[in-house]
Amino acid sequence: MYQMTKTMAAAVAIATAAIPAAAADQAGGAPSVERGRYLVKIAGCNDCHTVGYPEAGGKVEEKQWLTGSPVGWNGPWGTTYASNLRLYFQGLTEAQWMKAARTMESRPPMPWFNLRAMNDADLRAIYRYVRSLGPAGEPAKAYLTPDKAPSAPYFRMTP
Repeated sequence: MYQMTKTMAAAVAIATAAIPAAAADQAGGAPSVERGRYLVKIAGCNDCHTVGYPEAGGKVEEKQWLTGSPVGWNGPWGTTYASNLRLYFQGLTEAQWMKAARTMESRPPMPWFNLRAMNDADLRAIYRYVRSLGPAGEPAKAYLTPDKAPSAPYFRMTP
């Protein structure tokens, strides 16, 4: 049987203390707000859910992040608008978010399948980050069925 000496235990304690919080999150530790911020950035959430984010090369003040966009996405499914995630998350508990992320099937261009591929810790971190921003902005425009013409501006998505 292996027994850890006091010297080994001290070395492990020192090494463990040196692991940054972000690394602990990546290793399956408790979800953090900072990890959620990172995930929102790299997952491309701002690309659709923050006005002007791609055009500005990501240089949009964080206070404007995830407030939705009036620009529509039009295709054979109709016209969708990127929701205001700041308002959406305010109306959900963490458990409700986890269920939604695991079961949703949204219209394009939302990559709902990417949420399903995320682990629980990452989904919780995103939830905690978005909630930490607080409510801001206006609700998104309502979905338009294919027989309704969108008002400009919108992106046309056709195969």
